[in-house]
Amino acid sequence: MRWRTKTVYPFSAIVGQEKMKLALILNVINPKIGGVLLRGEKGTGKSLVVRALAQLLPEVDVVADCPFHCDPTRPKDMCDTCTARLAKGEKLPAAKRPVSVVELPLGATEDRLVGTLDIEKAIKTGEKHFEPGILAEANRNILYIDEVNLLDDHLVDVLLDAAAMGVNFVEREGISFSHPAQFVLVGTMNPEEGELRPQLLDRFALSVEVKGIPYQEARAEIVRRRVAFENDPASFVAEYQSAQEQMRHKIEEARKLLPNVKLSDEMLELITRICIDFGVDGHRADITIYKAACTIAAFKGRTEVIEEDVIEAAELALAHRRRRQPFEEPKLEQQQIQESVQNWRQNKEPPQSQSENNSSQDEQPQENDTPEKEQVFDAGSPYPVKRLSTSVLDQMQRSCTGRRSKSRSKAKTGRYVDSVIPKGKVADLAFDATLRAAAPYQFQRKNDYRGTNALLIEKSDLREKVRERKVGNLIMFVVDASGSMAAEERMTATKSAILSLLLDAYQRRDRVGMVVFRKNTAELVLPPTNSVDLAQKCLANLPTGGRTPMAHGLNLGLTVIREYMRRDKEAIPLLVLVSDGRANVSLNGGDPVEEAKAVARAISSAGINSIAIDTERSFITLGLVKQICAELGGKYFQLEELAAAPIISAVRDNLFHGLQHLNN
Repeated sequence: MRWRTKTVYPFSAIVGQEKMKLALILNVINPKIGGVLLRGEKGTGKSLVVRALAQLLPEVDVVADCPFHCDPTRPKDMCDTCTARLAKGEKLPAAKRPVSVVELPLGATEDRLVGTLDIEKAIKTGEKHFEPGILAEANRNILYIDEVNLLDDHLVDVLLDAAAMGVNFVEREGISFSHPAQFVLVGTMNPEEGELRPQLLDRFALSVEVKGIPYQEARAEIVRRRVAFENDPASFVAEYQSAQEQMRHKIEEARKLLPNVKLSDEMLELITRICIDFGVDGHRADITIYKAACTIAAFKGRTEVIEEDVIEAAELALAHRRRRQPFEEPKLEQQQIQESVQNWRQNKEPPQSQSENNSSQDEQPQENDTPEKEQVFDAGSPYPVKRLSTSVLDQMQRSCTGRRSKSRSKAKTGRYVDSVIPKGKVADLAFDATLRAAAPYQFQRKNDYRGTNALLIEKSDLREKVRERKVGNLIMFVVDASGSMAAEERMTATKSAILSLLLDAYQRRDRVGMVVFRKNTAELVLPPTNSVDLAQKCLANLPTGGRTPMAHGLNLGLTVIREYMRRDKEAIPLLVLVSDGRANVSLNGGDPVEEAKAVARAISSAGINSIAIDTERSFITLGLVKQICAELGGKYFQLEELAAAPIISAVRDNLFHGLQHLNN
């Protein structure tokens, strides 16, 4: 999908957000930097800036009839078709067109992204036919991916590989095709919807944390300009035409100057010093800072990289690469870079005094949570978990991704396990099965058709692949936060166990949700999300106190799961109840415990698997959680016997049996 270029809000009229604008400009000056990821809350102008960016770029020369927009002046970057035409001595028709923003829709399939090869036609006629995808359209344009963190991981991986190599490779059943895919990659995301995996984050060269502007005067100016643009777009654009031309000229001059920019060994030592101090994995950060620093120097009209350029580049390249603990937010402290620069300066100069060498002792600033008004207990560190492996237990084809339970796949990804007769057009040809189906009829067909093909295939021979891959699950925590849970040892152990499950959910691509019940009702504190960071924050800030409305909590957990499964029929749910069982608040005016049991039976009848974790520690135990667990048909555990590993093992076992239950 390509955005229209008329009446777009001018780039030069955007108030503030200087880092975001700089990161984008650096990438259009030097696309080899490798793209930028804009992380921030909604309504901060991320999409607006990307749309406006294309308006700053001059028109480009293209081969008029080429679907890949090849540059007629650069034969080495052309597609195979244009290269072959040149080799024959043909003069390629040239045209000019504006650079555009090509958007990758969130629901795009792999075929829509990379393009498709018509395997059926290739087998029958021997001709190679390629249907271009979004990467073909994006060549020499800006490729924009909104909500990139919600895209399937394998699509993000394909996308980033193409961005890194500048070429898109498509291969199906031994038939391959490639075409140029050189584009400026821009991704945006709202961290509240879940983080990108660290290995994918690292593939974005630069990142910017985008926040709303807190200053009243600047916010008022944003409103004034936006209203003026909506009232009279043409006049507003004309007002900023001069500023647009100046910026366009500056970008063009920077492009011309960039090949002449030099980065000294001294500046390279500073780059490597900063990366070592930040403990980043691999060497992408060093290379990115090098390229970005050179581009910053060119943008500022210099041919020599200085310390200021390196620092500015490091701020853009390191925020998402800093080695983190689980659930720790990606962030960059300005003081850390300054300390690295200061250490580098001291090592560069002759040693004079060692008295100020104590800054390294404070390298990792500690963050203390502000005191809560209610009792809030900390959780211990999460425990590592073992890998989960289960077999396919149903025939449902699922499109979601994950790493927990095996399922039949709707996409062309996953392990090839079987073949079937296709219903309609073949989407994923099983070449071997097709050959086996056609083999018995070859002698007869060659006599009948007298064709020249070595192999004669008919439509009835075609077979489609059945693939299998792992998918994530929906885990709904129903947590008792009543006053009886306020014993510090009990709540700390409970939070530690849940935190371990959240870490496992993060690794397995599960969605998680959390219902808390306390006082007189239950509350959905976290709707189902793939952001386990949000779940961890909810858990960390969870206060205790009041009565125990268990039936309310179970009922709300059931309601949330049902609503979610109405939207996503492929979901595999698991409810995890954590409580001491001392229900004392009625749901419908009856006995609180009996009402909780009734809701538990409804959960079991709905095919929702469950775990009950009993936190009761009194001298005289009532065993109410065990009774409720029997109604749930789930697994029962006492808190004192539960380290993280047994809880996680229970989750895995129940997910396995839950799939079987859903299948029945």
